[in-house]
Amino acid sequence: MSAAGLAGRIVERAPALGQPNFRRYFYGQICSVLGTFIQAVAMSWLVYRISGSPVLLGLTAFLSQAPQLVVAPLAGVMIDRYDRRRLMIGLQCVFAAQALVLAGLVFFDAVAVWHLLLLAGLLGVLNSFDLPTRQSLLLYLVDDRTTLPNAVALNAAVVHSGRLIGPPVAGLLLAVAPESLCFLINALSYLGPISAVLAIRAEIPRQRGLKTASALVEVAAFVRATVDARVALLAVAMVNVTASSYVVLMPVFAKEVFAGSAQSLGWLLGMGGAGALTASLYLSTRARSEIHRDFALASCAVAAVGLLGFALAGYVGSLALALPMVCLIGAGIGATNIAANTRLQQLAPEGLRGRVISIFGSTRFGFDALGGLLAGALASLLGVLPVVAALGLLLLPASLALLRRSPRPPG
Repeated sequence: MSAAGLAGRIVERAPALGQPNFRRYFYGQICSVLGTFIQAVAMSWLVYRISGSPVLLGLTAFLSQAPQLVVAPLAGVMIDRYDRRRLMIGLQCVFAAQALVLAGLVFFDAVAVWHLLLLAGLLGVLNSFDLPTRQSLLLYLVDDRTTLPNAVALNAAVVHSGRLIGPPVAGLLLAVAPESLCFLINALSYLGPISAVLAIRAEIPRQRGLKTASALVEVAAFVRATVDARVALLAVAMVNVTASSYVVLMPVFAKEVFAGSAQSLGWLLGMGGAGALTASLYLSTRARSEIHRDFALASCAVAAVGLLGFALAGYVGSLALALPMVCLIGAGIGATNIAANTRLQQLAPEGLRGRVISIFGSTRFGFDALGGLLAGALASLLGVLPVVAALGLLLLPASLALLRRSPRPPG
């Protein structure tokens, strides 16, 4: 098949890639996301290496995400008020500076736990602005708005590809080099999205006179009045406060439960990325009508089954069983988040888009942070295996009960 023919087939299956603005954004994201996941693995390994504490693993993850519970809704107001492109470029520059500081601290052997906690907190504040800024841009990067679900799923596919490739690459790097190299790679990766955003040509509306208090009241009223929005956010909260916490505990599983190394950590986290990538690729081929609230709740149940299987693999000491179970967890989490995000993008009125997606980000990462902090604390008292099993036992019946009670979508 010729290059032109192959390109045509790709655009047929992924129509958002046929639109220049989205295509520029898509390629810029690839660089950044890979660096982000390389740094995330290096950060968790560094924390556990110098502290040996599951509690500090949970606290670091908490600080890197918890600010979104409070900051993200306020960030949504700013996103609707200001130029999203300038916000995104500024954010990438600060992200790069944060990674360079980490690289310098490790390179000069000056790093301490408090440095990592402080920089994790800064990362959490930055993420509060970054995710909703990126997500709220998507609608304006596609000329044909019927391709929005495909754009959302492809954007998620980039993230989950990073989750698949980044951790194993980080594991290989950490086996032969200090964590500083991983942080330096991440700092350089932000050149990708900066150059991509500078090349975007699109009219993106702003609400210059937006008042913070009234803006927050308006988005809260929208969520209260929209059943599908409430169900989507509830599914996101459930899966992230329970299933997503497995990531925080993964260094303990890699080193203690399966007697492995940084490479084992990379492969385990990479399998979670593989599952999430599979879910995003599947959803990128689905029509808008096929992605409704029941899909998100059913995906929560899939993640719960994966958690239970992962706990079983730990009890029997089988890494071979653990890998597909982590893949299943990743698929369930990824499908829940993508389906909910897509539904919210479709439901959000034009003037509320930044704020609605900020609420999604607040729920997605805020509950992830709370779950990780709780899981780390409980694991230090009870051990990682009982905690993971208990989370699966909580999520599965809750998901099935809500799925039975949820009104059937029309048509």
